[in-house]
Amino acid sequence: MSALALLHAGGCRAAGGRATGSDRAFDHGEREAIRSALAAAGVEIRPQDGSDLAESSGRRCDAVIASTAVEDAVPDLTAARNLGIPILHRSELLARHVENHRTVAVTGTSGKSTVTAMVFAILQDAGWGPGLLTGGALAELTARGHLGNAWAPTPPTDPVAAAVPGPPWLVIEADESDGSLVRYRPHVGLVLNLGLDHKPPAEVLDMFATFKARTRGVFVMPADENLASLREGAAFFGLQDLRPAGLAGTWAAALDLRPRESRFTIDGIPFRLPQPGIHNVLNAAAAVAACRACGLTVEQAAGPLAKFQGVARRFQPVGTARDVEVIDDFAHNPDKIAAALATARHRLPDADRGRVLAVFQPHGFGPTRFLRDALVNTFASCLRPRDILWLPEIFFAGGTVTRDISSADLADAITGQGRDARFIPDRAGLPSAIAKEAGPGDLVLVMGARDPSLTDLCRDILTALG
Repeated sequence: MSALALLHAGGCRAAGGRATGSDRAFDHGEREAIRSALAAAGVEIRPQDGSDLAESSGRRCDAVIASTAVEDAVPDLTAARNLGIPILHRSELLARHVENHRTVAVTGTSGKSTVTAMVFAILQDAGWGPGLLTGGALAELTARGHLGNAWAPTPPTDPVAAAVPGPPWLVIEADESDGSLVRYRPHVGLVLNLGLDHKPPAEVLDMFATFKARTRGVFVMPADENLASLREGAAFFGLQDLRPAGLAGTWAAALDLRPRESRFTIDGIPFRLPQPGIHNVLNAAAAVAACRACGLTVEQAAGPLAKFQGVARRFQPVGTARDVEVIDDFAHNPDKIAAALATARHRLPDADRGRVLAVFQPHGFGPTRFLRDALVNTFASCLRPRDILWLPEIFFAGGTVTRDISSADLADAITGQGRDARFIPDRAGLPSAIAKEAGPGDLVLVMGARDPSLTDLCRDILTALG
């Protein structure tokens, strides 16, 4: 939503219009950094009470845009219905951008934000002037003072790209969690993987099939068995060691996985990626495959990936104190958690003695209920007996829900499988608890989605360690 708001603020002002918006968190004085960035870009923040849409305001509103997370009873939506103002889902507005650009749309149950950022970085480095709409903030953009999840297209500086007629390029993250990816008709469609997250895999696979059918150009995918029904006519990416015999594509070979970076080759071209973990090698191969589908070469991708700064909260180092490193990570489904834990173990200075001190805050009572068994099994299999897991209570963003599950239920089940899992009902006491437990050579890994304050928790843990 903030990415769409940023993109439209500039367009509205250029056309003599206005872009306004509301968020209940802003009304509560929360997320000031995001609010300030939106305001600086020209988005006018209003109270979420419907007053901005009242007829007495004398302003004309073309449409109200809402995400899946916004309940029908929110006053702005009630006011829009009463006034006959069209209400569009976030994805309906995004679909218009996809239609009016040469769009690379990235979907999958894990890795979307990172691969979207990689594709954008490669196209931008090549001088193609791409735009960006994504969920995770790019470190490169936030370092320059931007919110980091949106970028307006610019005229290409590459002479070859400038000579090719057509609309500007755009790279987007296409979300499967609410089914909205089926609205898009991208120039290049990229599916990364299929795991357990928001919906049953069979339901997501059906959406991927629709997404493929609506892709106007090349459809890119891995050669995973659970995606085999999508293979006809596709371009492929993956690991050379797992490549099906005779299948052409973009394959990463000669892997050298290091604690703080990854090295590999594609078609004999050496790559160095500043992000660790085999999942990031796959992310990079996917991004290279998508850019090849756009018309770039493998060589053109190696340089920008070597300086790729990553995405906020994707295994992002926060700092080190008392020889204990603190990592901030967005992992929230079984595949992402397994990847984060594996990467954390590989990063330990002494894997035989160091421990992973993990924190996982589930988000949403419905998602936690849906993923309960898979989460328990993932932690039970990926944590070692000497590792420790703390589980704060489920993050609740608001609305009407059935609260029939708790993080305590997860902790009890994981402990029952022989791992050290501790429920901590008051998160405020977590930094001191971790600081008391941590020893030199341990690594603290904080995981969870949706709650921006988790990054503040990482900083508080680092302070407590110091």
